[in-house]
Amino acid sequence: MGILDNRRNKIQLSEPERPPSVTVKMKRGAWEIEITAQEDRVQQAVESVLAGMASKEQVLVQPQEPGLDSRRLGSRGVIVELWKEGWFASSRSLAEVHEEMSRRGYHYDRTAVSHTLVDLVREGSLSREGSIRNYRYVQKYPFKGRPGTS
Repeated sequence: MGILDNRRNKIQLSEPERPPSVTVKMKRGAWEIEITAQEDRVQQAVESVLAGMASKEQVLVQPQEPGLDSRRLGSRGVIVELWKEGWFASSRSLAEVHEEMSRRGYHYDRTAVSHTLVDLVREGSLSREGSIRNYRYVQKYPFKGRPGTS
C-alpha cells in the first residue's frame, strides 16, 4: 500500500506496522543504562543486559584509596590540604608549591597553581612576600582557626 504525496508527485511505500518502541532507563551500581527496544522485546533486552552486567560487576568494584582525589579537589583543594598540614608554615615559592603538588601526584598547570595562590592571598589565608616573579607564600595563621576567633 502506498501514500501519494501531491506536492512532490511521489508515492511512498509504507512499511508493515512495527510494535512501538519503548525506552527503559536503569541504574545498577556504577552502571547507568538506557535501552530502547520494540515493545514486545523489552523484557528480553533487559534480561540480556542484566546478565551481561552481572558478569562485569566484579571489574567495576574498585576500593577507594584513602587520601585526596584530584578530580574533586582541583588545584585549590590540594593547596588548601597543604595549608592544613602546615606546609606553608615556612614561606614557599610558586616553583616549590608546584613541585610539591607534582611530587604528591597532582599535576596542574603552573598558571592554575599561581591563580589559586593569589586567590588564597586575597581571601586572607596566605600572605605573599617579595616582588613580581619572586613571590613567596606563607600562611597567615594555622588552619585550625583565624586570629581573634574561637
